[in-house]
Parts: sequence; structure tokens; C-alpha cells
Amino acid sequence: MSGTGPELGGSFGLGKWRVHRAGYGAMQLAGDGVFGPSRDRDEALRVLSAAIAAGVDHIDTAQYYGPGTVNELIREALYPYPDGLAIVSKVAARRDAGGALVRFDEPHELRQGIEDNLATLGAERLAAVNLRVMDPSEIPGRRFDAQLAALVHAREEGLIDGVGLSNISREHLLRAVAQTEIVCVQNLFNLADQRSVDVLAECRAQDIAFVPFCPLGLPGQARHRLLADPVLAGVAARMGATPVQVALAWLLDLAPNILLIPGTRTRAHLAEDLGAADVRLDDTARAELARHWSTGKQR
Repeated sequence: MSGTGPELGGSFGLGKWRVHRAGYGAMQLAGDGVFGPSRDRDEALRVLSAAIAAGVDHIDTAQYYGPGTVNELIREALYPYPDGLAIVSKVAARRDAGGALVRFDEPHELRQGIEDNLATLGAERLAAVNLRVMDPSEIPGRRFDAQLAALVHAREEGLIDGVGLSNISREHLLRAVAQTEIVCVQNLFNLADQRSVDVLAECRAQDIAFVPFCPLGLPGQARHRLLADPVLAGVAARMGATPVQVALAWLLDLAPNILLIPGTRTRAHLAEDLGAADVRLDDTARAELARHWSTGKQR
């Protein structure tokens, strides 16, 4: 498998953990719409095993993926968990009966979300849990403080090692770090959507891991437009890589605190994703990509 060198893009700190920069996001192992059972359960289990065999030591998941489906697959494929495997989850949302994502973010619900993750994973503690903000445009206030306090309490009890944030603004981050240690931030960020560049910059300044979700664009038209872009295809062809690998390599090249968690349902795509860690952008590639995609904009 390409990209399976011991470094996987190097490493960066995730609180008390240190993980390879190329990780794996397990969301796609659920059914369509991140709801219901996996399309191919046996292949899902093989993908998880292949990721660990390739050196991945950072897996992102959530109880509301499925719900429960993905965590159960992780447990079946990987339990007992290897030493050094950082499993990171998120709370503050759940699926209703129809599969829609709804708020589950009162302090007692956050605690329930953490306990549900631990139960389905069969884990005693998680490397980190992200507080997922439903609307990043919301101005953080006392309600946000109470949510954050619930995660801090779980950390103090030993249920989680670190507190993270997801889908946030820079204001959320600044308010949070004034109250406690934040080990990671997960925000939408990719070549075609760099609106969280200010959050990335703040994370870098404070030595916090920045974990872009949808690193290849949102599923659907946004992802298709990015991966079919002729500029990206041209850079990839010149470098002997695929558009997927160049788009992921651009993230690794952008800042040393970026951790990747691309997701896939197949071992072939897993190999392609991890192969991005072997792609080294040159100055020409950086300049081409920068000219075509402006920082802080969405295309």
C-alpha cells in the first residue's frame, strides 16, 4: 500500500497523544446519508484493519454515525485496541428516526453522548471528544461555556483525555482556550473552501491540531467540482499523483498542525488517501494551486 511508510506525513500532538498526520475518518462506513448499516460490512471491517496495518494511529468517529453502526464496526475490527491508537469522537448531535441530524447538546446530553461512545466502542476512555457546534455563526456565550464545562468534567473524571471543538468560529476557539486546554479543532476546510483559514491560523499560533473535515469537499457537487478541476488534474499529472492525493497533500503542506482524516468505504481508496503522505508539492505546484484557489474563499 502506498503511503505506508512509518511516518505517514510526520506527526503532531493531539493533547497527550502524538499521532501520524495521515489518519482515517470512519464516517463513510455507515450507510448512505451516514444513516443505517454499512453498504458492505465485510469490506468496512477490512478497511479498518488495513488502516491499522498501514500505520494509522488516529481514527475519527461519532456515535451518531449510523447511529452506533460505525462505532460497532470499529470495535469488531480492532478490539482489543492496539497501544497508541487514538480514537476521537464528537458529541452534541444525534439522529432522529428519519436520519436527520438534530441537536443533542445540553450538558447532560453531552455526557450521555460520551458514555454512549464508550459503550459501543468498548473503550474505557477516548483520546479526545469534540464539542460539535451546530451553527458556527452563533455568538458563543454562557450556553457554550456550560457545554464546554461538561466536557472538561468528563476529562477530569478520566472518560476522555482531551477536549476538542468542531464546526466553530475563531470566537468560539478564543473563548474556549481562555477556559481550558483545547487539543484539536475540526472544521470544514479544503482547497475549494478555505473560509476557516482564520481558525487554522489561530490553531497554529496556539499549537492546536487542526483537523479538516471533508478535506476533498462536501459530498456531492462540491467534491466533484474540486476533483474534476483541470488545474488540479494538471498538477497531479505532472507530479505522478492523483487529484485526490494532491488535494490532500496540499493540506499537509499548508501547515504542520494539520491532521488528515479522509474517509472511504474501500481499501483501494484508503491506499490512495494514505499515498498523499508521499506526495511532495514543489514551488510550482504551490503557486498554481494558490493562484487558482484564493485563501479564505469558497468555490
